Amino acid sequence: MHISAKTDYAMRAMLVLADAPRDTWVKAESIAAQQHLPRKFLEAILSDLRRARLVESLRGADGGYRLARAASQIQVADVMRAVDGPLAEVRGLRPETLEYEGSAERLQDVWVAVRAGLRAVLERISVADVAAGKMPASVRGMIRDLEAWVPR
Repeated sequence: MHISAKTDYAMRAMLVLADAPRDTWVKAESIAAQQHLPRKFLEAILSDLRRARLVESLRGADGGYRLARAASQIQVADVMRAVDGPLAEVRGLRPETLEYEGSAERLQDVWVAVRAGLRAVLERISVADVAAGKMPASVRGMIRDLEAWVPR
């Protein structure tokens, strides 16, 4: 799976906002500086997150961004979908819509299983979990597996 710069930057921004007091507005410049992110690109990402209703924004000198709801209610999958679209697509199509013939007939099952695997992780981890370093037991098990750390 390819995790885009947009997703990486969006999660980093969400974690900065999760660390801020709930009634505090955080400026994009502050997020960019803390995480060493390109400000213009970050502003576009924050716009995507606002459109997805994951963050709120306030214009003006005292404005900025904050989470639209508790970090515990925002899953990593929500952030990824907001900036990059569906978790698993094949040539821009959802796996359940694909049809294959002949020797490739069961390939759709593989792509659906890949999506299910992604969901099994990304829909079970909230922004608050990441911020607190508290992953679900199933995910902790994957992280502890030394094979997970071996590039292939």
